[in-house]
Amino acid sequence: MRSKLMQGLVLGMALAATVIAAAPAGAEGKPNIREKWRMGFDEKIKGKKVAWVPVWMGVLESEWTAVMKDQFSRYGIEFAMRDPNFNNDVALQAVTALINEKPDVLIVQNNSTTALASELKRAMEQGIYVVQVNMASNTVGDAYVGVDWVDIGRQIATEIVHDCGGGKGSGKVAMIQGEATAAGSVDQLKGAMEVFSTDPSIKVVMSQPASWDANKANQLATTAIQQNPDLCAVYGFWGPMTAGAAQAVKNAGMEGKIRVYASSDGQRGDCNLVEQGLFSRALSYRADIQGQAIVNAVLGLLQSGDAPGSKNLFYFSNQYWVNGPQDAKFCYDDPTK
Repeated sequence: MRSKLMQGLVLGMALAATVIAAAPAGAEGKPNIREKWRMGFDEKIKGKKVAWVPVWMGVLESEWTAVMKDQFSRYGIEFAMRDPNFNNDVALQAVTALINEKPDVLIVQNNSTTALASELKRAMEQGIYVVQVNMASNTVGDAYVGVDWVDIGRQIATEIVHDCGGGKGSGKVAMIQGEATAAGSVDQLKGAMEVFSTDPSIKVVMSQPASWDANKANQLATTAIQQNPDLCAVYGFWGPMTAGAAQAVKNAGMEGKIRVYASSDGQRGDCNLVEQGLFSRALSYRADIQGQAIVNAVLGLLQSGDAPGSKNLFYFSNQYWVNGPQDAKFCYDDPTK
C-alpha cells in the first residue's frame, strides 16, 4: 500500500512538472506585460521597407550601410540601397524611383541642399518617412541624424583663432570646402566665419570648394601657399580630402609652420595623419556610432504612429578632438577591409 502511494505521488509530481513546463509565461498562459510590449514592437516593425540613397559608397557610407543591414535584418525589415556615386542627377533619379516603390522610410545623404528638396517633400506627402544623414536638404525631413555643421565650424575656427590670431601668427587662413552646395560646406563655412569675424587679425585668403577630392585640395593648398608664404593655417572640411592639402604643406617644406585642421568622420587614416604631424588637430564625429543612431531614428518613426512630415526630430552626433595617439579611440577602422 505504501509503495503504491509513493508511486502515485511520484506520478502526480511528474505530471504537474510537465504541465508547468508546457505552460506559457504569464498568468494562465497569457503573455506578460513585457512580452506584449515586444509583440507590439514586432507588429509595427516587421515587414516594413526601408530605402537608402547615400552620396556614394565611401568608407563612412559603407560603415553606416553595414550597421543598417545587420540591424534591419534582425528586426525583419526589408532594406534596399542605391549608390549614385557622387552624381546628383543619378541620386535624384534613384530617389524618384524609390518613392514610386513606396517604402515606409527613405534615408538620404544629400550632396546638395537643393537637388532632392522637392522629391523629399513629395515622399512625405505620399506617407513615406524621410531620414536625412549628416548633410540635410532645404526640405526638413522627419529626422536628421548627424553633426551640427555650424557648431563644428565654430569649434575649429576657435582653435585657429587661438593658434593664429592676436599676433601669434600672420592670421592668414586657407579654407578648403567640400561640395559648394552641400550642407557640410555651407553650414561649416557659416560657423567658421562667425568666429573669424570676431578677430580682425584673421584673414581668410582663400575659400574654395574641392568637391571632397584630395587631389583638388592639394592643388588649392599649393596655390594658397605659393601666394601666401606666411600662411598660418589650412582648414579642410573633411579629413580624407584635407589629406591632399596636408601633403601640399609637406611638399612645400612647411610642416610645423602651417597648421592643418580637419573636420573628420573618424576614419583611422585621419588619426594616423594627426600622429604623423600632417594634421595639427582633427575634430572627429565618429561615423561608426552614427550608424546605430540612424537605425534608432527609423525604429522610432515606425513605432510613433505619427504622420510623415508632422515631426522634425534631431539626433545630433558628438564631436571629439583628436590630438595624438591618446585619442585613437575616436577613430574607427575601414569596415570594407
